[in-house]
Amino acid sequence: MKRSSRRVLNVLAAVFLATLLAACGQDSSSSDENARTTSEQSGSDPSTGAQMNDKPAIVFLGDSLTAGLGLAERESAPALIQEKITQANLNYTVINAGRSGDTTAGGLARLAWYLRPEVRPKILVIGLGSNDAMRGLPLAEISKNLSEIIRRAREFDPEIQIFLYQMHTFPNMGPRYTRDYEALFGKVARTEKITLLPFPLLGVAGKAELNQPDGIHPTAKGARIMADNIWKGLAPHLRAAQI
Repeated sequence: MKRSSRRVLNVLAAVFLATLLAACGQDSSSSDENARTTSEQSGSDPSTGAQMNDKPAIVFLGDSLTAGLGLAERESAPALIQEKITQANLNYTVINAGRSGDTTAGGLARLAWYLRPEVRPKILVIGLGSNDAMRGLPLAEISKNLSEIIRRAREFDPEIQIFLYQMHTFPNMGPRYTRDYEALFGKVARTEKITLLPFPLLGVAGKAELNQPDGIHPTAKGARIMADNIWKGLAPHLRAAQI
């Protein structure tokens, strides 16, 4: 295992107990939270269901880390990415398709809502898998779901750009599961020929001052670091696509 990966796992192990308890609560998201992530953050008008996008969309398909659990909507990582896009004069609209407690299967089930002509999805960023690992779901199932998300996105638009976060997990399922889970994301990226983005919580995970009391969800300051991490990997591709 690479030294950087070992450090990440050591940090994650330190917050495992607090996170395990928090995960039990975040799986059962409130109806208000779910409504927010499926209407307001999808870029649609809740009163009409009409999509209001006039620019190509970047869809961030994820769980509570994407949704910005515990934060104001403007403080979530996707909202901060939108700010960076605007500052860089790039012609994209960011859609926060995060839902707290979601798994790869849940993301797959919700995907069709975002693969519509009126949404204009040109870029898909996948940030799923953490809740699968917390449940100890089979790695083959996680891999299959991620690949199916990619397949369906390409079926909708063969030219869509797809990105996948590298994820890490806690050691509760044993070292082999942890190691193979970490390797899974790189394998999916290589097999499906998509871009693997670095772990978005580098510099945030395990730092109490950058996380909410549950020990896993970033504070507003932590979310800014998360957004910076994502932007470093994403920005060159966005600029190249609009040259």
